[in-house]
Amino acid sequence: MALKSLGNEGLFLFSSLDTNNDLYISPEEFKPIAEKLTGIAPVSTLEEEEEVLDPNGEMLSVVAKFQPLLMETMTKSKDGFLGISHVALSGLRNWTAPTSPMSTMLAQQFKAFLPPKNKLELAEPWWIIPSELNIFTGYLPNNRFYPPAPKGKEVIIHKLLSMFHPRPFVKTRFAPQGAVACIQAVAEFYYKIAFRIHAEFQLNEPPDFPFWFSPAQFTGYIILSKDSSHVREFKLTVPNNRSLNVDMEWLYGARESSNMEVDIGYLPQMELESLGPSIPSVIHDENGNVINSRDPKGEPIQFIFEEISWQQEITWEEAARKLEVAMYPFKKVSYFPFTQAFERAKSESKLVHSILLWGALDDQSC
Repeated sequence: MALKSLGNEGLFLFSSLDTNNDLYISPEEFKPIAEKLTGIAPVSTLEEEEEVLDPNGEMLSVVAKFQPLLMETMTKSKDGFLGISHVALSGLRNWTAPTSPMSTMLAQQFKAFLPPKNKLELAEPWWIIPSELNIFTGYLPNNRFYPPAPKGKEVIIHKLLSMFHPRPFVKTRFAPQGAVACIQAVAEFYYKIAFRIHAEFQLNEPPDFPFWFSPAQFTGYIILSKDSSHVREFKLTVPNNRSLNVDMEWLYGARESSNMEVDIGYLPQMELESLGPSIPSVIHDENGNVINSRDPKGEPIQFIFEEISWQQEITWEEAARKLEVAMYPFKKVSYFPFTQAFERAKSESKLVHSILLWGALDDQSC
């Protein structure tokens, strides 16, 4: 009955908005369409934090660097994308630059990266955004266009990823989802936090069918004060050291069970980096009076920051390994390249179990 009344495209749009599958579009579920039609985004939970932020706190400038996916690295390119409609790939082809090349954020917003009180040891992972998927829950629906409003610690992740594209999903459809972190270094007043994020983007909008763009991972580090009032450095990137680092999936029908195409490709660059340390938005003199942020010649006042002396530290490789195992427990077992496996097996008198994969088993590009 619904298919007859709405048609294929109408039913697909309805089901993509009906996130709880109750056959009813609530005001909350209709919000993305209302915002799209009116062009007005209400003051919503997208910018809400669990704590009230000080508008006079330090500000951090972040730049986005992006080089689009190399279309020739997709398997489907080998036959000239035969049988694939131009419309299906339109969102991918049109994504050639970051949505926001630069953004300024309150340093306090990065408090989400601070460790909980029970995770203050070096290299001990914790979840910034815990996974909600397991073998019993399965995976999240494919027929969606608009991400749910982020909450709590999801807000800063969503804000950062929105610099690349307007529709980031901070929770992937498939496990392992979420964001994990660990302390890489400790100083008297600072932490260096290593992190790994699994997130994806929806590149299409109605009336086109969904096109999911899932980078292998977002990894990086942040150096911030223990009270989150100051950020010294921030960097986030999609690793490009492998020949394939993005999974792509797109639907060809109006239902969850519709045919899906899958491909993998290579993204040369997708990264965020702070321009420098966060700086005060308002400057006071020794008497508490607000002073001009520029000197008599009109030049911005230059700030001098103390050098950080780390008391404890582990290497980036060690931290990345801890995060990798947290996401993929099977990595507790050592895996070796084909050329090294036989030498190791011979030295330990063990058999070789060889696995051949299209993509990497230990990231989201497979």
